[in-house]
Amino acid sequence: MNNTYYKNLDENFEQAVSLVEKDFTYEDMIFMLSEGNIPEKQIAALRLDTLKSESDAEILIKNLIGQDGKIREAVSLKIKEFAFNNEYRKILFDLDDDFLSDYFLAAIIDINGNICRNIIDVLVCIKYCDNFVQKFCAKLIELIYELFDKIKEFDFKDGKYKVNKEIFKLYWCLEALNVYYDKIPASELRKILKVSKAIDEYTIREKTAKILSNDINDTELLRYREELKQDKNYYVRRILEC
Repeated sequence: MNNTYYKNLDENFEQAVSLVEKDFTYEDMIFMLSEGNIPEKQIAALRLDTLKSESDAEILIKNLIGQDGKIREAVSLKIKEFAFNNEYRKILFDLDDDFLSDYFLAAIIDINGNICRNIIDVLVCIKYCDNFVQKFCAKLIELIYELFDKIKEFDFKDGKYKVNKEIFKLYWCLEALNVYYDKIPASELRKILKVSKAIDEYTIREKTAKILSNDINDTELLRYREELKQDKNYYVRRILEC
């Protein structure tokens, strides 16, 4: 890394320290989220303790993608906090379902696992939002099939980063699928889990087993469950032994 990188890092750190010591109005923080630099957006996301309008909620959510990792993580944590607060949940989730589903889908495959987990916790909280769930699930299924197409070409013994990157995305997609497994047609769930249970990467089979550990009555899915009870990997078997 060059000297410019370290200079910017030092400057951002010094500014962050300075910002922590200041008081900001609500309007200041929304403006910082909209127009600020890395330290300003991060501090604003962490210190924001209320939402007054859908337009402000949209500004917050837009920082989930295309921003520095520190901003994305702070924003995901704040969205989770608001999602579990009855006063602010309605403001957040009255936003356009296409907008929300696009941003949340991108967030669950973020390179930072903390962001993925925060937004999946949000998905649990809004399972009752039928229109959102329908749109999100349709896009989630499409993404899973895209990842299947990429992964089927991989040699899992080569250990290349691209393998890990796509597997990481699929791992979190299956975690999200576990939240909404009962909102997806059984025929679609069968097609997805038939592929995921056979992928030569135990973490994917482990997530598949987690989905199959739910209250499922479909004959074919129950057969998949029995197959994974005999899986070569202990962690996969353990999920279904509980």
